Amino acid sequence: MSDKAQLVAIFVGIVTVLVFLYRRTHSLYAIPTIGPSLPLLSYIGAIRFIFNAQEMLSEGYTKYKGSTFKLPLLDQWIVVINGPELVEELRRYPDEEVSFTDAVSELLQSKWTLGLEVHKDPYHITLVRERLTRSLTVLLPEVLDEMELAIKEIIPVKDGEWLSVPVLTSMQKIVARATNRIFVGLPKCRDKDYLELVINFTSDVIKGRTLINLFPTAIKPFVGVLTSSTKRSAKRATEHLQPIIDAREAEVRKFGDSWDEKPNDMLMWLMDEARGKPDALDAVVKRILTINFAAIHSSSNSVTHALYHLAANPSILYEIRQEVDPVIKEEGWTKASLAKLWKLDSFMKESQRVNGLNGLALTRMAMVDLTLSDGTRIPRGTILAAGAFTMHHDGTIYTDPEIFDPFRFYRMREEGGGMKHQFVSTRADYIPFGHGKHACPGRFYAEHELKAMLAYIIINFDLKFENDAPRPNNQWIGSTIIPEPNAHVLFRKRQN
Repeated sequence: MSDKAQLVAIFVGIVTVLVFLYRRTHSLYAIPTIGPSLPLLSYIGAIRFIFNAQEMLSEGYTKYKGSTFKLPLLDQWIVVINGPELVEELRRYPDEEVSFTDAVSELLQSKWTLGLEVHKDPYHITLVRERLTRSLTVLLPEVLDEMELAIKEIIPVKDGEWLSVPVLTSMQKIVARATNRIFVGLPKCRDKDYLELVINFTSDVIKGRTLINLFPTAIKPFVGVLTSSTKRSAKRATEHLQPIIDAREAEVRKFGDSWDEKPNDMLMWLMDEARGKPDALDAVVKRILTINFAAIHSSSNSVTHALYHLAANPSILYEIRQEVDPVIKEEGWTKASLAKLWKLDSFMKESQRVNGLNGLALTRMAMVDLTLSDGTRIPRGTILAAGAFTMHHDGTIYTDPEIFDPFRFYRMREEGGGMKHQFVSTRADYIPFGHGKHACPGRFYAEHELKAMLAYIIINFDLKFENDAPRPNNQWIGSTIIPEPNAHVLFRKRQN
């Protein structure tokens, strides 16, 4: 045998052994893979996913619709389920068998990026789901007041002139101010250093998560401790919030748990919840940061997606304006009046369907070995998620799914679909907010904030892209979807 033949034989032998060992040891082997799945080669697929996630998700959905496939991340595999039937099946599993909290913790590395205390006791989620949602009627006027002031400052248009506005960064500032009006109150919600902190905290978390996930599980705790910026952010936030907290605690000691002017905001709710627990100050501060992390960028991205559609299609803006004008003139800015804006609600929902915030949703971790209805075996410890973007663009579910149809859901409601076609409603075939009991707890607040912001802009401004340019394409970073961050929209005071 020639030297060349020997080398080929050795190579084939090594590959055969690796494949044999891989099949023996890799418990997910039977699940189809998008991208290379052999040892080491899977990293090629993981890198490809960072830059071409949309393409890989679409390929997997087309090939394995109604079933599953797996995708490589740098540190693990993620199993993607396809189609409404499996979404509904995953939703029905109890928390003891599939865990939302453990999945988010693993993917976000929340022990290190948000703080171990927040990871262990996420009571802020209950406050958002229950206290914030119940208080919307009372708190909405404050949100509207801050939003209007912020828009006037950040988008200072002059009569008859077009102003070029960097939309994404502007919306981040407006959303941060309006949101923190009911998170920490006046005047802190207007403090530029504080706002910069809470806006940038998201970027710090994402950078930390990305770095930590580059390393094997065994050494992630060490990397997390060394690289996390949470302590630095919490220290800076404490400097802002401790004087407010100390002053409020003094009032509690003086008047008890309630007094006439007791603030009705997230900071006060967190203080009441944390009182008597160890390190109450640190617990409150880190949860304020965490809630801002969840609220600011999701809402600012969503409203930016919507504004890009309005700027590219002014006729949509004018039609929605015909709905908004009479309702607001007759009833003012109330929760009840916003609920009557069906066309605006449909427009927001269609923007969420077409764009979305992430290509994946309904993320869970298998806490026990599972067998799905399609026969897929899921080992304990596996991360699962549903293909959201691909399902929302499935022609068997949505007619002409690639066409942006702003009043798609409006027509469905008129035809008798009722509440299930509202922006905040989740279904097995519409999962931007997730589905089931772990659906986004803040979506009801987000609905009112976004609807009020868009309605205000629609009745006060004309919008367009310079030179009537088309809507810019979204950017994908892994499965995260963001509106083009550098695009500008021209704003002008309404002319008619």
